[in-house]
Amino acid sequence: MVVSLVATAFWAMLPAYVPNNAAVLAGGGRPIDGGRTWGGRRVLGDGKTWRGTAAGTLAGTLLAVVLNAVGPAVSGALGVSLPTFPLAAGFGLALGAMLGDIGASFLKRRSGRERGAAFPGLDQLDFVVGALVLAFVAAPGWFSATFTLPVLAVVLVMTPVLHVVTNVGAYLLGLKNEPW
Repeated sequence: MVVSLVATAFWAMLPAYVPNNAAVLAGGGRPIDGGRTWGGRRVLGDGKTWRGTAAGTLAGTLLAVVLNAVGPAVSGALGVSLPTFPLAAGFGLALGAMLGDIGASFLKRRSGRERGAAFPGLDQLDFVVGALVLAFVAAPGWFSATFTLPVLAVVLVMTPVLHVVTNVGAYLLGLKNEPW
């Protein structure tokens, strides 16, 4: 039961876990806010670009397609029934993750935090909230069947742990300037 819950939660969130990393790799380009300020602070900052948002959304959506292709083999190997992703669900998870992160940047700027500054709680769950909301809007039937209350609980506990572990690892490897 526990293995099935964790596997389902992790699998269902993979198209949301990947986009922000892909955005960093493909980033650069024109900032979404065009350099505009509000109240003397940047609206979002240079870290949120159109190219990164598009690349992250595409990467997460394509990952959902790949997961559909390998899903039966992985399900069989784990002995767990893993969800498949309607295209709308994969797109909703990916774009929602990007929009959640963009929303968090907006909140960080309003609270006076600079790019890269820690904002505990928000840093770990911003993209999750965005992904879940947009996946629900894009594919409500799939969302309800996939994200049961136990699966949602696992996502909300597992994601911050994964976020901290991967960020600290990237920091120790010299891939990030800060461990959050």
